[in-house]
Amino acid sequence: MIELKHLKKQYENALPLKDVSVTINDGDVISVIGPSGTGKSTLIRCINLLERPTDGQIFLDGEEITAYGYDVRRARRKMGMVFQSFNLFGHLTVIENVMLAPMDLLEKSRQEAYDRGMELLRRVGVADKALNYPDELSGGQKQRVAIARTLAMDPEIILLDEPTSALDPTMVAEVQAVIRDLARSGKTMMIVTHEMNFARAISNRVFYMDQGGIYEDGTPEQIFDHPQKELTRRFIKKLKILELSIDSRDYDFIGAGAEIDRYCLQNDMSPKDKYRVRLVIEELVQQILLPRMEHPQIRVIVEYSTQEKTTAVTAAYGGERFDPRDTDNHLSLVTLKGASGEINYQYDAESDQANRIEIRVKAS
Repeated sequence: MIELKHLKKQYENALPLKDVSVTINDGDVISVIGPSGTGKSTLIRCINLLERPTDGQIFLDGEEITAYGYDVRRARRKMGMVFQSFNLFGHLTVIENVMLAPMDLLEKSRQEAYDRGMELLRRVGVADKALNYPDELSGGQKQRVAIARTLAMDPEIILLDEPTSALDPTMVAEVQAVIRDLARSGKTMMIVTHEMNFARAISNRVFYMDQGGIYEDGTPEQIFDHPQKELTRRFIKKLKILELSIDSRDYDFIGAGAEIDRYCLQNDMSPKDKYRVRLVIEELVQQILLPRMEHPQIRVIVEYSTQEKTTAVTAAYGGERFDPRDTDNHLSLVTLKGASGEINYQYDAESDQANRIEIRVKAS
């Protein structure tokens, strides 16, 4: 079992890990996902003590491995690391790469290391490359050798840092197949990955990382189908966000229109979709909401899903209960409904912006 308590990692110009506390149980297979730069690789490198945490504690089987004077080699005998860049020794053959650490660190005989190495190379499907040098292998073959080298130390925990990101797309599947096989072996695993379908298929837990820590932790079903937190939802659904804060009747709607056009262009939305997004905002905000508000405070969020090719416009605003579908401006309401696929309204008296309306823009 691994336990992290208030783990922090700070660099001169970045703070990837602010305060991470989590327990990783024996046998967990955890995929670590999230946007670039959110500390995913830093997290597993800290667990393996390749990066020294700035603050906090790491416990491995109840023993604090971040304690002053702790012999890091003891932890590394229990943990194996697979890097995205393979890190094979170019002057050694494949089998020599796999044999080296067991002979040096575990003091195995050359024959023992060879027999175990060949067994592992057969397991990952590259036994026929045992006498080749790394530069004679494809990227997928190199990564499978790197996995075999890690397994040769018989680790209890395997940490994989984006193991397929450096591979040609045609080679990704062969490495994923080996990792899937490992996941069924009962070993504890943490895998940093950008492959969402792979993460969903292989894991029993998923960490979504953002804002300096583990932003959301759950089963693959929870994270991918029913994310509880907003940033997780945006990431999983591949949402592109545009926010407008309208705080005056004299708000610059011409500038806002240009901003909407840029947003639609950047996300390769069709001219029809762009037109409908602008139409929904104009009719909802300018024609229906603003005339009712002396001091408007309207927050408009446009969400475009690059995955589903759908767009939603949400408006949140204060004041007493008002559903825009109850407006007296029938022409604007008809226009709004014509550009919309679905309209949902909610009122929450406890919120500063108690009114919330979400409009699914009709797809082209």
